[in-house]
Amino acid sequence: MADTPALVKLEHVTKTYETPGGEGLTVLDDVSLTVGAGESLAVVGPSGSGKSTLLNIIGTLDRPTSGRVLLDGLDLSHLADDDLAAIRSGRIGFVFQLHHLLPQCTALENVLVPAMAGGGAVSPQTEQRGRQLLERVGLSDRMAYRPGHLSGGERQRVAVARALINEPTLLLADEPTGSLDRAASENLEELLVELNREEGVTLIVVTHATALTAHMARAMELRDGRLERLEQTG
Repeated sequence: MADTPALVKLEHVTKTYETPGGEGLTVLDDVSLTVGAGESLAVVGPSGSGKSTLLNIIGTLDRPTSGRVLLDGLDLSHLADDDLAAIRSGRIGFVFQLHHLLPQCTALENVLVPAMAGGGAVSPQTEQRGRQLLERVGLSDRMAYRPGHLSGGERQRVAVARALINEPTLLLADEPTGSLDRAASENLEELLVELNREEGVTLIVVTHATALTAHMARAMELRDGRLERLEQTG
């Protein structure tokens, strides 16, 4: 996307973990990547190839061993943990394979949790956005339900709404359909694509799902620590 400003940029990122033998395990090897604002990207690859590590580094949940990560031109490499936490809260939304909803809270309360990260009260405007997001993901009649009374697909849709409550510019999804049946997976795939278009949020998805990959504007494959463009068919 040459005409689109870069929102995410990785420059020669390497991630190596220490091993008992002392040799070190390199999961990411000199990875460079540019993702434009509003773009959708799927990252695929074998299990254990480092896809989740890559997503965690982009989302500031982990730090690279070497190389730089830039978000909207801001170099994240040397920021303090508190600064990274503020960026995560305000600019990045996360959706994981397991929804991580709070079982004692209603769907609406779960959506509003990120808005209470600073310990303050939720404003009426934010609560209204939470209601609108739940309506947008098809759960207008489930706002007062707790997770135990929702289906797997419904719980994931609550998680998507929660990820969007703070109006992030970047949405990261790690195997979001991995624990869902086919019908629920298809519904969530369509929802993510629609939100990418309608909200203008940049979407990066780690997935094994061929159908979800096909919906993304671009796909990359991570193998042996290297990231390469994946030619899509269909």
